[in-house]
Amino acid sequence: MIKPYFLFLLIVFNVSNVFTQESKRYKIRTVAFYNVENLFDTINNPDTFDDDRTPKGRYHWTSEAYFDKIEKIARVISEIGLETTQHAPDIIGLVEIENINVLNDLVRNSSIANNDYGIIHRDSKDRRGIDVALLFRKSVFIPSDIKTYPLILINDNGFRDYTRDILVVSGYLDEEKIHFIVNHWPSRRGGELKSKPRRMAAASLNKKIIDSILRLDANAKVISMGDFNDDPYNSSFKKILKTKGEKDTINQPYLYNPMEKISKRGEGSLAYRDQWNLFDQFFFTAPLLEKKDTTYFYWKAGIFNKGYLVTPSGRYQGYPFRSYANGNYTGGYSDHFPIYLYLIKEVK
Repeated sequence: MIKPYFLFLLIVFNVSNVFTQESKRYKIRTVAFYNVENLFDTINNPDTFDDDRTPKGRYHWTSEAYFDKIEKIARVISEIGLETTQHAPDIIGLVEIENINVLNDLVRNSSIANNDYGIIHRDSKDRRGIDVALLFRKSVFIPSDIKTYPLILINDNGFRDYTRDILVVSGYLDEEKIHFIVNHWPSRRGGELKSKPRRMAAASLNKKIIDSILRLDANAKVISMGDFNDDPYNSSFKKILKTKGEKDTINQPYLYNPMEKISKRGEGSLAYRDQWNLFDQFFFTAPLLEKKDTTYFYWKAGIFNKGYLVTPSGRYQGYPFRSYANGNYTGGYSDHFPIYLYLIKEVK
């Protein structure tokens, strides 16, 4: 029998500028996302460009370095949301993982093994050999449908440019139907403007996926997460997805992006040339903003940027403490901070 974890909270709700305080009993679930920065094993795959990340490759990727990184990523996952829920996240989207083998090594690590994570992963044709995946605690989430959507891109020479698939997992979180989408959109290689159409295409595919879910259920709860290689105010979000950073009771349906407010405060999940970006984001359908009956609704989101994840000194002091710098293994974690959000529901 599943024993859900309960917590007493003091929550402030803003309704027409009138604040009411309620001391009630809520169940809390943590959804997290983490770009783990090139989590490759040490075995050369002849079908992908992973030669650099082998013991004899450019990065001298040894078993010692690999398992050290596994240990570090597992530690991070184990602590996301821990202060609030007393356990690791219930749902975790991951990107920049090479294959199912690295995911198996990750979930078996002693830091998170007791969470009994299930793995959802599909190999994509990304030319770098990296994929997206979803981990879930088997005791709280039951997948019912899994789909992958390839992003079809054509390069300047008229050939297909292979990138990561978009993963869609539908299932039941404590018997409530919720859909999760995991993304890793095309990078800004070649410059932001030149690469912009690729991310606009990814945004359009996301919109089609979400629209197809909403056509079957107008009140569907859909959470899209990922490394979008765009900030909350870029055209992919504001023009294609038409995300909003404030609750809108008039223009329904719409997609809510809690990361807009975080970005407005100047916070970011990665840094480049002394500038912070918030490429790692969540956005979701409006029903998750509605508090009704005993169903899950959105509470808050944040960036998990504990001190040990920050580069302590040197040229990149204050940036995320990445695994590699200047071709050398640094013993760090990732060039991205993880992000998280909480879903809560009242327990009658």
